[in-house]
Amino acid sequence: MASIRQPIVSVLGHVDHGKTTLLDRIRGTGVAGREAGGITQHIGATEVPLATIRAVCGDLVKGKSFRIPGLLFIDTPGHVAFSTLRARGGALADLAVLVIDINEGFRPQTIESLNILKRYKTPFVVAANKLDVVPGWRKHEGQPFVASYEDQPRSARDELDRRMYDLVGRLFEHGFSAERYDRIEDFTMNLALVPVSAKLGEGIPDLLLMLIGLAQRFLEGQLATEDGPAVGTILEVKEEKGLGITADAIIYQGTLSKGDTIAFGTTGKPKTAKVKALLKPKPLDEIRDPQERFDSVTSVSAASGVKILGTGLAHAVAGAPLRAVTGNLKEILEEIAKESQVSIETQEDGILLKADAIGSLEGLAYEGRQAGIPVKFARLGPVSRRDVTDAATVKNPLHRAILAFNLEIPPDAKTALQEHPDVKLLEGDVIYRLIQDYVAWRDERKRELDEAGRKEIAYPAKLLFLPDHVFRASKPAIFGVRVLAGRLRAGEGLMRQDGRTLGRIKAIRSGEKSLDFAAQGQEVAISVDGVTVGRQVQVGDVLYVELPEADARALRERQDLSVDERQTLEEIAAIKRKEDRFWGM
Repeated sequence: MASIRQPIVSVLGHVDHGKTTLLDRIRGTGVAGREAGGITQHIGATEVPLATIRAVCGDLVKGKSFRIPGLLFIDTPGHVAFSTLRARGGALADLAVLVIDINEGFRPQTIESLNILKRYKTPFVVAANKLDVVPGWRKHEGQPFVASYEDQPRSARDELDRRMYDLVGRLFEHGFSAERYDRIEDFTMNLALVPVSAKLGEGIPDLLLMLIGLAQRFLEGQLATEDGPAVGTILEVKEEKGLGITADAIIYQGTLSKGDTIAFGTTGKPKTAKVKALLKPKPLDEIRDPQERFDSVTSVSAASGVKILGTGLAHAVAGAPLRAVTGNLKEILEEIAKESQVSIETQEDGILLKADAIGSLEGLAYEGRQAGIPVKFARLGPVSRRDVTDAATVKNPLHRAILAFNLEIPPDAKTALQEHPDVKLLEGDVIYRLIQDYVAWRDERKRELDEAGRKEIAYPAKLLFLPDHVFRASKPAIFGVRVLAGRLRAGEGLMRQDGRTLGRIKAIRSGEKSLDFAAQGQEVAISVDGVTVGRQVQVGDVLYVELPEADARALRERQDLSVDERQTLEEIAAIKRKEDRFWGM
């Protein structure tokens, strides 16, 4: 007979908005205080039994019965994409809590979290955190919000309502109809906002009630689990002192036992390993940073967080599927290979993506596709010399970029980047920010290349020989001109309106200053070899730059010519076509 497993709840939100502090309050631990800078550095998992939930909720659950045995929380770092946690190609989490600081409101990872929740259609509630800093708020440690709210002065209630309505408005902009949870009649139509203070525990009973209630009411069918071989997802692979290589995993279906053979996904073909030991944190303790020693257990059943010891685990990757092997090994390996495939559409020309986990890589590619960015390579693991070399061979210079999500850059890759200065490495731990950084670099790079292109080819220019500005008649002739259109540069040839070729411009000066070019509207002195004023060129003449035909063809395709430049190009072409009717076409 099927039993009901505990739902897997992922906690998301912007860095420092209180995700780990919230879980600390629930489980009575102090993980946040021991993290570097108070920020979660790894993925963690914590079991909260139903008995604990009942104790915390108190009168809120009085007289209520639950079949759900508890909640399994996954604490995701601000820099790890929710999509890393996968189950059969979808989201591993059954529910999610999006933590938002009601003082700061929406921040970059808030938006990223919302985008991922929408993409995976994961039901969630919002924990509107830091209730205790609302001006005038009377603090009630550990109490339900609904009880605390009744004891607040009008000014504090009004200020809280204002901040909550700000959140409601921002959520509406992202496609969600939201309301404070105690004002909602139909939870299928509205997203629940629960005001909490993770620091004081205020509102935590309301949040747990919402999670356990929503799971029981809407998710009981998908939480049914049969006895059978374990199915799970790898959270993290690391080397631990005295244990060797271990894999932290979530088992979301079936049972995993000591001595089982497991198959798991890698960056290449799936591999297998024998389970030497299973270590499980005690209830309310945490798999990543336990307060007490792990319990060595003979088996774990869904849904559970567990640390697996075994040989050959070094090749496993975060986000990869895990299966206990029973029956046909070949079929299981084929199934894992299919699930482990990075399903990213690549093109002949595009950028190179690198990420720390399968889901992160797919999330990066997804956001890139939404922004119209083509991808040629998509790979897991640290940036390598090979990655830099491959990026350098991409045909389009605007695609010679590597986007690295949540990765360190090894020395050999840094050396390769110095050898290939035209390859741009962009690093980050927020997916959509990485996309924005690439778009900004691409646009600036395009501007630079366009500017360089303008310097390499002659540009159309039209000049007026100014009266009373003859400084030398010949060898070289020096006289003043006004640039009527386009841009004039030293080294370019000149021609008359009748098409007769004149000499080349040796130099351009403005007063005592030597110029590389003169733009439309400027009056400058030019020195020209091979002409004599009064013979080949006269005061008042209109002159043009002598354009090579290939340059004229290239200029016709450019989108950055001004109206006057394009008109001058057509005038030059018209002069040239008196002798060659197809000139410049």
